[in-house]
Amino acid sequence: MTVMESIGTWLRRERELRNIDLVEVADRTRIPLQQLERLEDDRFAELPGEVFVKGYLRAYARAVGLTGEEVLGRFANSMRSRDVMPAPAMPTAPVQERSGRFGLAIALVVFAVLATMAMSFLLRPRTTERPEQLSQHTVSTAALSAQA
Repeated sequence: MTVMESIGTWLRRERELRNIDLVEVADRTRIPLQQLERLEDDRFAELPGEVFVKGYLRAYARAVGLTGEEVLGRFANSMRSRDVMPAPAMPTAPVQERSGRFGLAIALVVFAVLATMAMSFLLRPRTTERPEQLSQHTVSTAALSAQA
């Protein structure tokens, strides 16, 4: 196995060297063909879980005449090397975008508060007198109580 060869590529190459069709492996292992294709394409994230992947690899190894320990060892090494690889640096542009959105949200809230305050100032009654209806009601109530 070369440094760049993945576990899936290695499995496919070993199967093809033995002239075994993938459908035949599916029949021998009772693993769905689609799952075997995912194994050979290194699409482990699309498989049910690591426990299933290891079981699939053991069954695949038996079906093509490899040892399960060798296949699982290569799988573990490929997962380890994948985990050790440094993650790509995240671009700084999305962070700036988010801070710009946050600033915009703050500005909108401040604007809404100021607009509410301005509207309440403009729409409040300008006189301290009571409305006519209340004044008349108070006068008639006072007259009735004086007559009694």
